[in-house]
Amino acid sequence: MVKLKSFLRAMITKPDLNLRSSFKVFNRNLKVFRKTWKSNLMFNFLEPVLYLWAMGFGLGIYINEINGLSYLEYLAPALIASSAMFATTYEMTYSSFTRMGYQKVFHGIAVTPVSMDDIVLGEIIYGTFKGVVYGLVFFLVVVIFGVVESPLALLMIIPLSLMALIFSNLSLIWTSIAPNYDSFGYFFTLFISPMFLFAGVFFPIENLPEGIHFLALLTPLYHTVAIIRPLVLGQLSWDFISHLIWLTAIALVTLRIPLIMVKNKLIK
Repeated sequence: MVKLKSFLRAMITKPDLNLRSSFKVFNRNLKVFRKTWKSNLMFNFLEPVLYLWAMGFGLGIYINEINGLSYLEYLAPALIASSAMFATTYEMTYSSFTRMGYQKVFHGIAVTPVSMDDIVLGEIIYGTFKGVVYGLVFFLVVVIFGVVESPLALLMIIPLSLMALIFSNLSLIWTSIAPNYDSFGYFFTLFISPMFLFAGVFFPIENLPEGIHFLALLTPLYHTVAIIRPLVLGQLSWDFISHLIWLTAIALVTLRIPLIMVKNKLIK
């Protein structure tokens, strides 16, 4: 009860933020990324490409249409979003845990005038950046495959950014309570993988049993896919506004939590 009261009190307390300092933390991580970007891109980029080949062309031969689309047209835009999701999640779990614990990067920065809130926000910005970058790189693959049918597809950077921000927040929340690397297996197995399989990437969520259909509606990936797919195919409707509002609301609601929980972990 005492911890809960302390957490709620921290939630309504104004964070000690300086955006300039946060971007300095982001820039520090970016400099490291510039040295390892080739291996980083290949690791997170190859898997969705294989999914596109195997499912889009292999399985797609046996599937006539889904909602009037070929299976390749249905699948490819969704993999843009899932690629961004995995890139952000891996960065904000394994990599953030390493910087936070074994490398003591957070501790080193904390002895400077940069506040702990600035450090965590800089980390979140970096995770969001990586998600958007990986999503856009995979978008180029989708362009090469000839799936993109509208210049509206360039607007995908908006939902991609919001989704990556949400997964940065959620992943850091888990990282703040993770005792070791093995614990991230639970996060991916219980949350990320089911989201990838059942959030409308491979088939319409309407095909799910009614009892669990609503669960897909609660996932950031579903709402992002619901925006990106029509943008890529030039079939935009007013439904995208409700999806965008949902993503914006969840991004704002979850943003404060990792600022508190990561700070508490480092103080301990």
